[in-house]
Amino acid sequence: MEPTWMAKGLCANQPPETFFPSDGVGVEVAKRICAQCTVKDGCLEYALTNRIDHGVWGGCSERQRRRILKARRKEAEKAEKKERKLLR
Repeated sequence: MEPTWMAKGLCANQPPETFFPSDGVGVEVAKRICAQCTVKDGCLEYALTNRIDHGVWGGCSERQRRRILKARRKEAEKAEKKERKLLR
């Protein structure tokens, strides 16, 4: 079942291959469309939560999403260490 926000995305009116480009130029085209989209934040979170490896989601490329996930992991580890110190 597709999330309700998907039907509201600007991508719904575009060919799917627009958001699964084979080159950097295609990525930039997709990102420009996403920049104008009202559901891009939900789209990005969906891709991050579901670990979607391919395509442009929420205005971010695969590489950008990997960086976001890595930063979130580091932040969570830092918070966990801080919590452990407080519990001692």
